[in-house]
Amino acid sequence: SSHEHKLNFKKSKELCLSYIQDAMLQKQWKRAAEFLTFYVESLEKDFSREYVGPSEMIWRIGTEILCHHSHSNMKEFNSFIEQMKTLGVKRYLKVCLEHAFHLLCNGLIDEAYQNLSLAESWRFGEQTAIQDKEMKLIQAYRGLLDYYSWSKQKNILIEHGQDGFEDVSVEQEMHSSFQKAAVNLKEIIKVPGVWDVFVKCYVDLLEFYGDHNEARQVLNEYAYNSKFPANPNAHVYLYQFLKRHGESKKSLVSALKILHEIVPSHELMIDFNTMLQKSKKRKKRRLGLEVIFAVLDYAGWKENVKAWSCLARQVKQIVISEKHLDWIKQEWNSRKDWWPAFHFSRYLAKSNWQENTSLSYEKALVAGILLGKDCKYFKYVSHQGCKTRVKRFRIMKKFVNKHNLVYQRISG
Repeated sequence: SSHEHKLNFKKSKELCLSYIQDAMLQKQWKRAAEFLTFYVESLEKDFSREYVGPSEMIWRIGTEILCHHSHSNMKEFNSFIEQMKTLGVKRYLKVCLEHAFHLLCNGLIDEAYQNLSLAESWRFGEQTAIQDKEMKLIQAYRGLLDYYSWSKQKNILIEHGQDGFEDVSVEQEMHSSFQKAAVNLKEIIKVPGVWDVFVKCYVDLLEFYGDHNEARQVLNEYAYNSKFPANPNAHVYLYQFLKRHGESKKSLVSALKILHEIVPSHELMIDFNTMLQKSKKRKKRRLGLEVIFAVLDYAGWKENVKAWSCLARQVKQIVISEKHLDWIKQEWNSRKDWWPAFHFSRYLAKSNWQENTSLSYEKALVAGILLGKDCKYFKYVSHQGCKTRVKRFRIMKKFVNKHNLVYQRISG
């Protein structure tokens, strides 16, 4: 019957699709290509009146196969993509964008630029307005390639500048690339989103031509505009810009404070802690202790000598002054159940001692203050240090023994 025929046809298509998926998962690209050919042929024979929209599926699968197939080449890929562009108006710009990416990955920068320029001039009735976001992306990536061109020309001028090299044509071309890049990059970063690479390039252009106020405004907007998603890189770029231009410590601290709230394990937290420790304000020094404790909550920092050195120095200062022991207590209360096993086991003491004595010294000092002179980590490292007659280990052992009452006050 007609109904049974349609049912069987539908099942065979679904089965073919599952075979393609299986072949791709096993990286059998030749087999996947054969099944995709069958799948396309079956769609051509499908005379059912049911709506079928497989063009995106064929585009996605076909692109993946051609990217990995051993006998695939750029000519075949370009031919396939051009066919995909004509299959669906609704995704025309997306296909163009992916085509440009593929060309860029293969070093064909001029071809990618030409492809984006053609896509930018595309118009198709109401679809042009509907695909406004895709068009903005097309323009943005073309701006990125204009920036690349500007950067190359800039490097040529800088490289030959010392030899008195003057080429008006290069300078004019460079300025033309700057104008085209600036227009498109400025437009895309007005749209709420994550535009890291576009922002960095636009700021680089502005800084080169001395427009520091505009650059600062762009970075502030990118970091603090509530319409944009939370993005740690936005605060990193702002901090780096402020640091480059010798801004006040207050501005630097402000930028890093938000970064700490978003990513407490960020590598810039060492800089942040150092700045806070040097502050005369008690509130900032308190924050510095919180920052460095938070950093060491993460496994990636477990063996970082600088981080342990920052914590050891601040904890030691507090113990000597006997002021603000409550700061240490507050930080330690939420960690005393898991830090001993995470950081201060006998096993870690042995491996740290063998691999990095500086690390084991800083950790042992912290362990001795937080867990007392009977702490396994402290006992092992101080014993090894005294055995090798290294003076600083003897001094550390005396310090911890002298201030052992501090441990009792911290542990409560």
